[in-house]
Amino acid sequence: MGDLTGKVGIVTGASRGIGRAVAERLARDGAKVVVNAKTSMQQAREVVAAIEAAGGQATAIQANIGVLADVRRLFQETLAAYGHIDILINNAGTYKSFEKITDVTEEDYDEIFAVNAKGPFFAMQEAARVFRDNGRIVNISTKGTKSAIPGYHVYGGSKSTLEQFTVQLSLEFGPRGITVNTVLPGPVETQMLNDILDILPEGARQMAIARTPLGRLGQPNDIGDVVAFLCSDDGRWVTGQTIAVDGGLV
Repeated sequence: MGDLTGKVGIVTGASRGIGRAVAERLARDGAKVVVNAKTSMQQAREVVAAIEAAGGQATAIQANIGVLADVRRLFQETLAAYGHIDILINNAGTYKSFEKITDVTEEDYDEIFAVNAKGPFFAMQEAARVFRDNGRIVNISTKGTKSAIPGYHVYGGSKSTLEQFTVQLSLEFGPRGITVNTVLPGPVETQMLNDILDILPEGARQMAIARTPLGRLGQPNDIGDVVAFLCSDDGRWVTGQTIAVDGGLV
């Protein structure tokens, strides 16, 4: 287990699923954690309560990552609460499926890219302004950027953009010892996965399990543990990387 004592981390979209698992793991490793949510603040407060019950420190801050003013306020409120910031986990995401490209509206496109690409970019801009040296940025993408999935085009495109930000910004952050990496979860037992499976052909869940060498779907903690490694001092020599955490599926 890495030692994150004295570190402060923001986890966006942390009220459930992968975000919650990451927030709880970082707190368990000693970090003070900001649990961000857009609307599900009751769930975010439950995550804070769970962290505090386990002996950690956390606070919940509402912000819509797709809105630049909210991103900046999130960082300002974190600084007001804890005085500094060392870790950013860009986990918040939104998903919509479309049968055909002709079904996509401009509003759909803008909403998905705002949350999945624009918001994380400007969160990293804020990190550049306020991070202490030797910080950590981890962007959460999807294994779907590496394969064709029905209805995934806008979502996959937005996440591919986030992956490219990782590669390019690792150069800018590198001289300060700040690492920037992307984690690509495979199928993980979350509400988003259930939403995706609902629109795929029957048997898609079992097919995913059968195609995974480790023979199961992922759990949020599987992702949280890898993110925690990247945030620790043990991950200091890993940057600009896109790391699949998918049981061997990709």
